[in-house]
Amino acid sequence: MRSTLDKRTSTGSGPPPAAAGLGEPGSDAGADEALERSSRSARKRRAEALQKLGVGLTRMRPAKLRELQQHLQLPEALFEAILEVHRLRSGPALARQRQYIGRLMRDVDPLPIERALTEFSRSGDAKMHR
Repeated sequence: MRSTLDKRTSTGSGPPPAAAGLGEPGSDAGADEALERSSRSARKRRAEALQKLGVGLTRMRPAKLRELQQHLQLPEALFEAILEVHRLRSGPALARQRQYIGRLMRDVDPLPIERALTEFSRSGDAKMHR
């Protein structure tokens, strides 16, 4: 009877795990997907940028935010999460809410929101942060 160490180190009849998918039909799709998939760091940077963009929406007054929501057709869950920030006072609760907003922003096209925030900041309606 072989031990588990022998099983791991033996040169069995199967291909090594890295080469297991080579030569099979349809394996090109997996290779293309691996090339298109960005690195973990790039995904984290994108998620942080989306979170910042969503948090930028929280600087708007609720009335202006409702206007924007109708214009951009933001998802209701995102709109409610942004409004919730105005009610929260606890630091950890605000941090969790910002994370949640960032998560919801992954499902939204960020370009129109960026344009609206740029125009909003130029108009002088933004709240001043200290």
